Amino acid sequence: MGRSEVAEFTVMCMVYDSDGNILVQERLNPDWPGITFPGGHVERGEAFADAVTREVLEETGLVIEAPRLCGVKQFQTKDDARYVVLFYKTDRFSGTPTGSDEGRVFWIPRAALREYTLAHDFERMLEVFERDDLSEFCYQRRDDAWHLRLL
Repeated sequence: MGRSEVAEFTVMCMVYDSDGNILVQERLNPDWPGITFPGGHVERGEAFADAVTREVLEETGLVIEAPRLCGVKQFQTKDDARYVVLFYKTDRFSGTPTGSDEGRVFWIPRAALREYTLAHDFERMLEVFERDDLSEFCYQRRDDAWHLRLL
């Protein structure tokens, strides 16, 4: 049995400032609507850090620098491919946020996040972004049900 598998790579970035604000995106995609961080798919052959820089620019208009890998999310798709989301964060950016066809982007105080309608499981994902003792958010199938694990 081979060790390779089909995988789809994506990135997501928490952009934050020194005043306790985070940049959020109000996603329009009906498959995963709500407040989340900007991100998207990694192109074939693209470095992950380049992908997150490109995606943040495309979706927010901000140019980020020095994105730091801070975690990963993974799950199996309906087609049994592994879907991987690499989590990044940075407080180094320039520009003025502007939305895209992905959704509206805006700054909010981190403390006010729960006042918004969040994308499914986004609040749990945020734990991986913010806690140094966590690095992975994953769904694993056990006893014919999906179970969320933070590792």
